[in-house]
Amino acid sequence: MNIKITSDSTCDLSAEQLERHHIQLLPLCISMGDKLLRDGLEIHPDDIYAHVDAGGDICTTSALNIADYTDCFAPLSREYDAVIHINISAEFSSCHQNAVLASQEFDNVYVVDSRNLSTGHGHVVLRAAELAESGMDAKDIVAQLNAFAPKVDASFILSQLAYMKKGGRCSSVVALGANLLHLRPCIEVVDGKMQVGKKYRGSFDKCVDQYVRDRLAHPEDLDLSRIFITHSGVPDSALEAARRAVEDCASFREILVTRAGCTISSHCGPGTLGVLFLHK
Repeated sequence: MNIKITSDSTCDLSAEQLERHHIQLLPLCISMGDKLLRDGLEIHPDDIYAHVDAGGDICTTSALNIADYTDCFAPLSREYDAVIHINISAEFSSCHQNAVLASQEFDNVYVVDSRNLSTGHGHVVLRAAELAESGMDAKDIVAQLNAFAPKVDASFILSQLAYMKKGGRCSSVVALGANLLHLRPCIEVVDGKMQVGKKYRGSFDKCVDQYVRDRLAHPEDLDLSRIFITHSGVPDSALEAARRAVEDCASFREILVTRAGCTISSHCGPGTLGVLFLHK
């Protein structure tokens, strides 16, 4: 079958990965002041940081509406035998619900909930592309993806909580306490939802090292095909600490370092880093 894979821009895959697998992205919209800008096309994370540093409010993300998805699916459904679209977790956004409603107008459009975000979502998109390239039937791909999504392990460690505080996702008291104690919280995705995990203390590089080693503490349970080190803008020393810890813990065939897009960046701010990988 000739199958087209599409995704929301929240999957945070690199331009090279998108081109290699012919994946089409639908950009979410980012509200910055009175402007509504398309993620990755008209606005990038550093634009968000500059806006906030200049005294602007935290940027917010807007889900794609049903018409957006319909406009994308309509020409692709005529050109391809099937279209498979993978969304950010339905727990984080109404994107999935809107895509499902739009897909009901077409007999050959399938929508999958990644149950994840950022390159956790990206893992599911890449698996979809690889299965499509293998010649698998669209319905079988969807079934495989639904079984695959829960195997993704996604988390991030935050160097600061300023953006979380400004966005109303943690109190000023919590943020102040974390700053005074030099705490770096881990945010993890569990059952498609975000929750606070372990809190680390010390320099960010030291915390990154320990965070990675904790996440990869059971190598017998790891799928070693690939791992993402995804960040929202961190010092080179933190990236080096993360890569070194990954290489010490397991022999992944691919270690992919990627920059997070506007969704993660607008919520967490700079200084956020995650390792995103698969369980067997």
